[in-house]
Amino acid sequence: MATPRQWIEGARPRTLPAAIAPVLAGSGAAAAADHFVWWKALLCLVVALALQVGVNYANDYSDGIRGTDAERVGPLRLVGSGVAAPARVKTAALVSFGVAAIAGLALAAASSWWLVLVGAAAIAAAWGYTGGPRPYGYSGLGELFVFLFFGLAAVCGTTFVQAGRVTGASVVAAIGVGLLACAVLVANNLRDIPTDASVGKRTLAVRLGDTRTRWFFAVLVAAAFGCAVALALSGHPSALLALAALPLTVVPLSAVLGGAKGRALIPVLQGTGRLLLAYGLLVGLGLAL
Repeated sequence: MATPRQWIEGARPRTLPAAIAPVLAGSGAAAAADHFVWWKALLCLVVALALQVGVNYANDYSDGIRGTDAERVGPLRLVGSGVAAPARVKTAALVSFGVAAIAGLALAAASSWWLVLVGAAAIAAAWGYTGGPRPYGYSGLGELFVFLFFGLAAVCGTTFVQAGRVTGASVVAAIGVGLLACAVLVANNLRDIPTDASVGKRTLAVRLGDTRTRWFFAVLVAAAFGCAVALALSGHPSALLALAALPLTVVPLSAVLGGAKGRALIPVLQGTGRLLLAYGLLVGLGLAL
């Protein structure tokens, strides 16, 4: 039986900035529209965190029963390592999705019921990443869905439930956050290219190859900061606060563009997560100001 520490590690806390950053940025955009509502922002955070933990456990379960986690370089996988039964990990994923659904229903009741459809699509996408008969994560579409749900949907949805509308600032902020959320996934998949390719997992990194994946990572990071500049030029000069996060790009970019491989890429995932969190916080603060 897995220990509490192993369950926490299996939830992959280093990926949680991908859930927190969109809520920070979206709440900042709501504040810029003079409609920040703290309790709705808190519910959005619950939804985002529960979805992120749920997708992590779901990936652990689906990859584990497929045998694609038999040899891993990265963090502990509960099923693949044999420390937890697949059924227990699947239950943990479903419970997490249930928490997200309950918080999401409360938000829908307080704003608009069509959000139920968005929430259902998010849960379906979370499961379908590596689950089901044709997981899209095995076909190189993971980054696209991360951009859509942890970028556009999460940021704009957070703004909508508070302000009652999607603003232009929230869309641009969502693009920036989505690009960095994709960078987190790219960093993870870059590390796993050899093992993923050997088991037929055709992630975007596998399809692009090692060198082009490294440059893709750099482009995603650069484009995200371009979005902060675009926000400033569109009437939100305080959004340039996001540039204060630029020093956090040094370590991940140096490792990725320097050719780091295997375990040497593990700190890149953590560093990119920190960058994403700082970016979401600073963009949100800049918009609020």
